[in-house]
Amino acid sequence: MSAVTLTPRALYEEVAEQLRQRIFRRELEPGCWIDELKIAEEFGISRTPLREALKVLAAEGLVTMKVRRGAYVTEMSEKDLRDVYHLLSLLESDAAGVVAAQASAAQLQALQELHAELESAVHERERFFALNEQFHMQLLELADNRWRSQVVTDLRKVMKLNRHNSLFKQGRMADSLREHRAILTALTARDAAAAAQAMQTHFAQGLEAATP
Repeated sequence: MSAVTLTPRALYEEVAEQLRQRIFRRELEPGCWIDELKIAEEFGISRTPLREALKVLAAEGLVTMKVRRGAYVTEMSEKDLRDVYHLLSLLESDAAGVVAAQASAAQLQALQELHAELESAVHERERFFALNEQFHMQLLELADNRWRSQVVTDLRKVMKLNRHNSLFKQGRMADSLREHRAILTALTARDAAAAAQAMQTHFAQGLEAATP
């Protein structure tokens, strides 16, 4: 098998990104054992950078290390999912309130333009998913708290372990768009409390779609 071509950045970081994307694409399913020898051979690397990469993914919650058994793609229990959604709801609703109070007109216009792209992608599931995440991350950027953004970024990585059971559920994209419109309405009205509430509703509905 030919080795995968890796970019010049730190080797373990590149390996971590390669594995992260495989997990997100479901090439490595939740609960799947990660065959270190096979992957090291495929990438044309030793097991040392691979193990460093797995530590990175374990810190992000995407991989679970089991004593004497190796690394496995993390499986999300219903409690895990509820806990992640709870924290995201708290952090992102707070960010929405900050943006409603502090964002410039130009910044809010940029959010509206991104939402318009999201509306146009309603029949393109993968593009919709990417734009939806971009909308949330842009709102966090406008709220300008790097610690909150860092925590949310890691939580959203874990949330992707369950994505095909949530946002892609029948009718969920249309519901998500309506919830985004409510968030934007509150933001443009400069109503911090309503923006926070609309974001909390968005996550509550998302959790309902994500759980049996």
